[in-house]
Amino acid sequence: MNTPPLAGGTAGPDALAPLLAAVLDALRTGALDRGGPPPAGGPTTTAHRVHTAAHPLLPDHGTGPDAALGPLVHALTQGAADPADPLCAAHLHAPPLALAAAADLAASVLNPSLDSWDQAPAASALEAELTRTLARETYPAADHPDALLTTGGTEANQLALLLARERHPPPLHLVHGANAHHSLPRAAWLLGLPATHPVPTPTGTLDPEALHHTLTGLTGHPVLVAATAGTTDSGAIDPLPALADVCAAHGADLHVDAAYGGPLLFSDHRKHALHGLDRAHSVTLDLHKLGWQPVAAGILAVHHTGRLDPLQHTADYLNSHDDTEAGLPDLLGRSLRTTRRPDAFKMAVTLRALGRDGLGALVDQVCDLAATLADKIHHHPALTLHARPALSTVLFRPTDADDDQVAAVRRTLLDDGHAVLGRARADGRLWLKATLLNPHTQPGDLDRMLKLVEGHTPR
Repeated sequence: MNTPPLAGGTAGPDALAPLLAAVLDALRTGALDRGGPPPAGGPTTTAHRVHTAAHPLLPDHGTGPDAALGPLVHALTQGAADPADPLCAAHLHAPPLALAAAADLAASVLNPSLDSWDQAPAASALEAELTRTLARETYPAADHPDALLTTGGTEANQLALLLARERHPPPLHLVHGANAHHSLPRAAWLLGLPATHPVPTPTGTLDPEALHHTLTGLTGHPVLVAATAGTTDSGAIDPLPALADVCAAHGADLHVDAAYGGPLLFSDHRKHALHGLDRAHSVTLDLHKLGWQPVAAGILAVHHTGRLDPLQHTADYLNSHDDTEAGLPDLLGRSLRTTRRPDAFKMAVTLRALGRDGLGALVDQVCDLAATLADKIHHHPALTLHARPALSTVLFRPTDADDDQVAAVRRTLLDDGHAVLGRARADGRLWLKATLLNPHTQPGDLDRMLKLVEGHTPR
């Protein structure tokens, strides 16, 4: 048996070329065969197609690359919920830029691991450049801000809570709005903290007076308050300056989950909505949402690098003291993970290629598109709009439908392969959710979406 070629080294590009041609062809034909945002037919149909393409998955004798790669890429693509389709708009799951995907290919080929410098010399230097840049973007006036890369908002929120726990005497109490991401109370559970203190958010955002009342009841206890800049359900942004004032008055730490809304910082027209963000002790960002990166692209930014000290850790084979003293960078304290992909690379390529104005324009584009959709719904005789969008998420529902009918409309569109819409509860009712992250979506696509919803609503 011939030894399969490697992706790296001087011979790697020649070995990759025919494989990439097969991949690109299967991506193209798979998307054409899918014919819509998701595959039609639901889970059973998709599972059958995947089984047919993959079986047997571990044969006694391999099929060779042509018979494995092309059919499986085709099956993956045909069965994808493709965020590049304008009617795939359920989740905070952006279509990645071609540029970022190409950069990610280079990172995969070279396969650096960010747990020691001798595995990732250039990648670790570029990660340091990226984290300094994003930390400074988040905390423009801080003396020594810093940032870490994470797998996404969930890991960043968990790290924020861990760092706050290590900074204070036990037990740390977490206070968060009822609008907060589920990862925050879950992180408290994982870290063995007391039950969290959710503050009701009947208007959709965390009320400073309600927060003051909750913190008054926790006087004498160390507290981390978690605010949100871009809720998952509606994109709402908490009143950050007022919440920062309340936290300062009570001596509470403030963390802001800006996994969704953070990239407003790139927009000259919209960054005012994040006024007060730099008063937080830590901030979660995630560029696989309004940053158009392949997963993963999470960031935790802190206002001072000393906040990261609890993560310091030594494993002699990775960061021995004598190597560190000799000048080799210590990477092990930059994450709770050991092996880490060079996720900084695709982000760095994107930031340099597009610049602040290019990224800001994309952010403005999808937020403006959401405003357009809201206008269309507002004037539609058979649809009801929940509220004007704060970011790029729009909640709406058929006016005369009950919750069961709303849920059925969503599932029918999904099963038929016509559209992928999300769901959210607000004001005691179930709403359809359109999360617009595709900057190529046109107003006509929005009209198609609304026509599909209206056409599938029971009379």
